[in-house]
This record gives sequence, structure tokens and C-alpha cells, in this order.
Amino acid sequence: MAGFLQFNPQLRGIGFTSQRTRNRMVQRLREAGIRDYRVLEALSHLPRHLFLDEALAHRAYEDTALPIGLGQTLSQPYIVARMTELLLEVKPRKVLEIGTGSGFQCALLACLVEKVWSLERIEPLLLKARQRLADLELHNATVAFADGSIGLPQHAPYDAILVTAAAADLPFLLAEQLAEGGRLILPLGREQQKLCVLDKKQGRLIERQLEDVHFVPLLSGSRPVQATS
Repeated sequence: MAGFLQFNPQLRGIGFTSQRTRNRMVQRLREAGIRDYRVLEALSHLPRHLFLDEALAHRAYEDTALPIGLGQTLSQPYIVARMTELLLEVKPRKVLEIGTGSGFQCALLACLVEKVWSLERIEPLLLKARQRLADLELHNATVAFADGSIGLPQHAPYDAILVTAAAADLPFLLAEQLAEGGRLILPLGREQQKLCVLDKKQGRLIERQLEDVHFVPLLSGSRPVQATS
């Protein structure tokens, strides 16, 4: 299984941002309540600046969301860490991510679980993310051009599903692809969004609502490579 200790050292970009900068980000996450050492360790090594355009790379380790083009964003480090920590609680091996975006969340998952499938509906973003994952030699992550609201039933069931866009209502097609004992993590709501955790027990979903969040909406359909911003 691939992992952060296997990154090509030339791609870590330590010369671009010092390890001290990354350590400060990790310390802020600890202070914000992130406790899983695996998540913190992976984030201290994963080169977040490689998942941004060069003009914004210097802001990569700030605790803020950043634009990646085409109306999409790279989530702030806290929410990436929080969702990943919640996902790891069920000890998943197979994970489905909805909304690849820049590929950063997918890369973090690939550092921590056996296999990740990630779906992206905007092809220009997918192509960039796929190249970043290949450069980091995270070969246990597969990125597909697909409508994330439908999921990827051919590889179901998944031990965990993580959605990085806000659904107005519970996406039942995704819930059906969740294994017994599995966990679905997603932002839910329209104007007012809540980070929600849904655990599948005896075929039923048990929901918990956590903190307020703000994500781009989960949309259906796909946008091909010719799409522009």
C-alpha cells in the first residue's frame, strides 16, 4: 500500500515551504481538536502546494479554502483533516470519494487506506488531479470522470464514502453502495450546511449532525475537457 513515507523526496517540495511551515499548520490542527496522529503525520508530509496553481501555492498551508478554478475550491486543512479523522474511525479498506477537485483529499486518503476510488464531474480538474497523484506515486488511488451523485456501483460496497460537496438531500444512491458497518460523511443542506456522519447498522442509516460547514453544491452531470471557467 502506498503511503506518505514513500513519496518521491523531490516532490515533497521542502525547499518551497519549510517543514517548520508545515509543522505550524499541524499544530494549528491539533489546537483545533484534530487528534488522529495518522492524519496529522500524513498532513505534515503531503505537499499541499502541489495541488494549487503556482500563483496561490504560497498560501497552501494557511487554514483557509482556496480556489482551484472552474468554480471549485480546495477545502481548508481543518475540514480535510476532520472528515478524514471521522472516516478512519470505521477502519476502512475501500473508500469512495465524491468530488476529486484538486486531488488533495484523495491523496490524503491514499496515504491512509488500502484503496480509494474518486469521482470528478469536471474533466479539466480530473486531469490535473490524476497527474498529481501519479507524480506522487499514489497508485492505490483511481480517479474517474463520472457523475458523483450516482456513485460507482461496480466497485461497491465501500467501507466508507466521503462527499466533498454539499448535497441538498441525502443521496440514497450513495447510501446503497455503503457496506454494512460502513460510514457516509458529507455536508448536507442548502444555505445552512451541516457536516453529517451516517453509519449503516442492520441496513439502516443512523445520522449524526456535527459542525456548520460551507461547501460548493453537489451537482449532477459532467463537464468535459472543453469546459471553460
